[in-house]
Amino acid sequence: MNRDASPSAPLRRARRTLFLGLAILGVASAVFVVRRPLMMSAPMCMAGRWHGCLDTFNGVVLMTLVALPLAVLVAWALARRRRAAGVTSAWAWRMSLAEVGMVHGTVPFLWLTMMPGGGAGTAPARVSLVPLRDLVTMGPLGIVGNLLVFASLGFFAPMRFAAPASVPRILALGAGCSVLVETAQYVLRLDRVSSVDDVLVNAAGAVLAALASRRWWRTTEKVPSEQVRAAPTPAG
Repeated sequence: MNRDASPSAPLRRARRTLFLGLAILGVASAVFVVRRPLMMSAPMCMAGRWHGCLDTFNGVVLMTLVALPLAVLVAWALARRRRAAGVTSAWAWRMSLAEVGMVHGTVPFLWLTMMPGGGAGTAPARVSLVPLRDLVTMGPLGIVGNLLVFASLGFFAPMRFAAPASVPRILALGAGCSVLVETAQYVLRLDRVSSVDDVLVNAAGAVLAALASRRWWRTTEKVPSEQVRAAPTPAG
């Protein structure tokens, strides 16, 4: 009998519970701090109006928070399906939360980066290829926003897939996705500046978030299963 195995399971559950509680507390605190600007967009969003809701920063953030319970429900359904297929409970939840987290945490920021400016379609496309020149004009809010664009992707991708589970690969993933966004802004003439500094900060945000989830990275393509297949017994 392995006496070290039994105490480790309650300890892991306690750690997961503590981590979940801290995450909920952090989200609740952030919502409390920004509740007033978010509620400014609530009437438009509740009425289903595009203008004043999905074309504003506050409206997009509000709808992201409103959709959070649905995202949790989707993750629960995916985890339940995987458990029914024989995947261990821990891996089922980890993969399901990673899949939902990548989508729910990245799509709203992509939506914000692709929102057109006032001169969209008429203003000439602008490109800034000098590193660090635009960084000083972003301001703290702009830098934080750019760090968060692919933070969810950097945090959850190596938890779900073994291929990007290294710092250089996450850096390349974040930079590549950012280049695609900046290229789309230029081609679609959204009245935004396609800047190399955006690429650098986006990629840095993905790496920092990935380092925060490093202990849960997936290092193998095989998924542990609770199904133990018995060896075939010889006939006779």
